[in-house]
Amino acid sequence: MTAQALQLPDSVDAVVSLLATENYVCDRRLATALFLSLKLGRPLFVEGEPGVGKTELGKTLARALGTLLLRVQCYEGLDVAQTAYEWNVARQMIEIRLAEAVHETDKQRLTQNLYARSMLIERPLLQALTQERSPVLLIDELDRADEPFDAFLLEVLAENQITIPELGTIRASAPPITIITSNRTREIHDALKRRCLYHWVDFPSVERELDIVRLKAPGASERLYVQVVEFVQRMRTLDLFKAPGVAETMVFDGRLL
Repeated sequence: MTAQALQLPDSVDAVVSLLATENYVCDRRLATALFLSLKLGRPLFVEGEPGVGKTELGKTLARALGTLLLRVQCYEGLDVAQTAYEWNVARQMIEIRLAEAVHETDKQRLTQNLYARSMLIERPLLQALTQERSPVLLIDELDRADEPFDAFLLEVLAENQITIPELGTIRASAPPITIITSNRTREIHDALKRRCLYHWVDFPSVERELDIVRLKAPGASERLYVQVVEFVQRMRTLDLFKAPGVAETMVFDGRLL
């Protein structure tokens, strides 16, 4: 398999411009973190309040680069079978029945057939390591998954590989561009953080939020844009259970149009 190189941005300004082609308004701090992540080939771990554009960053980056997006949506109880791989038990059973039918006596050969690569069902983490062209791997809301899942990710993030006990190690010829998001509902293990570049995504300034709603909800008057954004910005200063994110600003703005 021959890896196909992506055309990556060569400066922070190029990152801003690249994301702008997909209507993503990126501030310079986030663009710098993303540029370094792409340049160094390291995962980018972004934390922040819900609705500030963390997930959209990964989706937009995949579109802007014209590459495959592979997404792992985290939740409590997530395990290897749902995120990396599992063996195709139905095919393995068929293989056993066929071996019995022809009176196969070579157990070593049968075992090799049962645990061949063709017997694997690939999930997003393994798919991200087997592409000819680097995909964007979005591990979304990692804080929702159980802590042991953090440990499983270490090999993928540090070595761009997965070790399957029955088969061996599968390494990426075209390493994925990995974006990990968290809403910080729990603390992520330090061992995982050390393998990533880190950036906190804060709520946007008034000016940047105005730019966002102009792009995402076109057709309103400038006065309405300003009123909606200023109202949402004031709400974020209140002692609310959950401060409204940019997503809520756009929903509110869209309902007024």
